[in-house]
Order: sequence, then structure tokens, then C-alpha cells
Amino acid sequence: MCSLKIDNEFKSLIPPLTTEEYNGLEQDIINRGCRIPLDSWGDIVVDGHNRYEICEKHNLPFETKQIEFESKDEAKIWIIGNQLRRRNLVPFVKIELKLKSEEIQNRIDISKDKQLSGLKQFQTNETVFQTSEKRDEPINTTKEIAESVGVSIDTASKAKLVIAKAPEEVKQSIREGDLTINKAYTYIKRQEIQEKAKEVEPPKGKYRIIYADPAWQYADKRDGNTTGAEDHYPTMSIDELCELPIKEISEDNSVLFLWVTSPLLEACFKIIKAWGFQYKTSFVWDKIKHNMGHYNSVRHEFLLIATKGSCLPDNKKLYDSVQAIERTDTHSEKPEEFRNIIDDIYTYGNRIELFSRTKHENWDVWGNEV
Repeated sequence: MCSLKIDNEFKSLIPPLTTEEYNGLEQDIINRGCRIPLDSWGDIVVDGHNRYEICEKHNLPFETKQIEFESKDEAKIWIIGNQLRRRNLVPFVKIELKLKSEEIQNRIDISKDKQLSGLKQFQTNETVFQTSEKRDEPINTTKEIAESVGVSIDTASKAKLVIAKAPEEVKQSIREGDLTINKAYTYIKRQEIQEKAKEVEPPKGKYRIIYADPAWQYADKRDGNTTGAEDHYPTMSIDELCELPIKEISEDNSVLFLWVTSPLLEACFKIIKAWGFQYKTSFVWDKIKHNMGHYNSVRHEFLLIATKGSCLPDNKKLYDSVQAIERTDTHSEKPEEFRNIIDDIYTYGNRIELFSRTKHENWDVWGNEV
């Protein structure tokens, strides 16, 4: 039995055993001995760190098998490949290992390229010899990782973002099975959206026509495998919406067109009042397509009309209060037909769209997605 060394960089590439797994391995080695040789590079352990620790702890004999590597990076790639054959690793850990291996391999390739580029071009008679070689086209690493780990490309892509941006405690929760990749990905996207929202300044100016599709906040708790408003933009509570300076930017005689869904119909009147308006009537958007709800198939949405002072329509044309327009697959996107109706019945005055995603002629816009 020889004395071996532990390299912490090598050891960090090996996902730790659970307490139960380690205890089981320890008891097996105590009862039956260390039956599998430890792999070593010189006097450094490259595989069998747990077995070596147990043998040292209990003063048990072990055998070693030497493996030769050209460099420490090549040893790391071998260690990772060896770990990827473990059946008990969760997909997230396998993806982490794959990305580490890819990073190390890129470092090796760059080093070799620098060595090649450093060699001088030489000439013999009329023949010129080049030391550089044409590299293959880059592979789709996300697809390759997904196939090798046995997950979808979407899951592999989400995992890569989580590995790059999530706090260590979030990643550890995934490794231990307490959190899914989807939930962690949703958490990160929400954080990014919230940070982006902080850059948006409140609306300014004075407006006769105000068109708003608020970033409603819903109380539903999802399992992380479905999406909702919070996965697309920063949502706001009723109180936060009430605090927006809409009363200050609306003219003494102005009109408000406010989108609201059925679950928030009652709550929205608090906002209308806080903004200085009084409810008058509504349009109903019949979306035609089925939409999941708790009590029914919610195929409609309301566009409430409220006024401040006196602001009857300029054009007396009466549009049907129910507009049947098939919804798109873009989350929360509203039909352009409703803006056209507003432009037709209110022919003059400054107009602004709140929580807008795109700019429109003759309209000012406010929102973090513009």
C-alpha cells in the first residue's frame, strides 16, 4: 500500500455521495475490503477519492492502477468522463459536468492553437508548408449535451442559463432534488425582468386619452412547469398600480380605457378611483379560442371605459360592445382593432398607452417592453 495525495481541483470535479451512499460504501469496504483499485496519476488520486479516504480512516489496504496523462487538464477531462458514467447523477449535475468538460477542452484547444501559430512557416524550394489546420465547424453543444444526458434541448438550454446565473444555493437545491431546473430558470428570468423594470421612468405630460393594459399580479401559485404573467414581465400589485401618477398626467376632461380579466374585475375599480376616473361602460373581447380557467373556459376579457370630468366620444358612432377577435399565442397581446376603435371615437387630444410593448403613430407609450 502506497501513500497517495488528494488534489482539490480533481476532487471538486467529483459530485459528492449522499450520506447514505457514503455510509453504505464505508460499511462495504470494512466488511469486504477495497476490492477495486484506486486510479492514480503518479501519486495523485484521479478516481476513488471516497475509497481512499475510507481506507486511510480504517487503516485498510488498497491497490492502485496508474493512468498516464499529458497534462492536468487532460486528467480533468478523464475524471469528468468517468463521473458521467455514474447512474445516480441527476441530469442537472451531468449537464454541469458536461459544460466543465467543454470548458476545459476549449482551453486545451486554444493552447494547442497558440503553439501551432507560434511555429514558423518554413519553405522548401517552391513548396510552402503550413502548421495550422482548418478546424471543423462548431458543434451544437446544447443539442449534444441534451442527447448525451437524456433531456430535451429546452431543458438543457435552461440548465445552462441556471448554471451561469443562479446563486450557488439555488444550484445546490437542484442537485439535491429539492428544486427543478424549470423552477430555477423561472426564478432567474423573473429577476432579470424585475431589474429591467427598474430602469423605466414614470409617465409624464398631460393626456386626454389613456389606454392601459396593466401588469396585473395574480395570486395563483404555479408548479414551475407552467407559465404566467410573471414569466413575461414584472407584475404589479393593486396598491402599486394605484400609486402610479395617472391622476397627474390625465387632463381635467379625459377618458381611460382599462383592460382587466375576470378574476380582477372587482379589484380594478379601486385603481380606477385612485387614478381619478369614474366607471362608465365596457367592451367585451371574445377571444374565440379556449383559455384555461378554474371555473370555466375564460374566452373573454374586459376593456373598461371610465372618464374624468366630461369626455364623451367625439364620434357618435356606436361600436358593438362585444368584439369577437381570435387571440394570438403571444401572452397578453391585445387586438389592434381596439386601438382603432379608440382612435375613431376620440378624434383629437394627446394619447398615451401604458404598459405598451410597441410604438404606434400619434400615441405616446410607457412601459419597460417598448
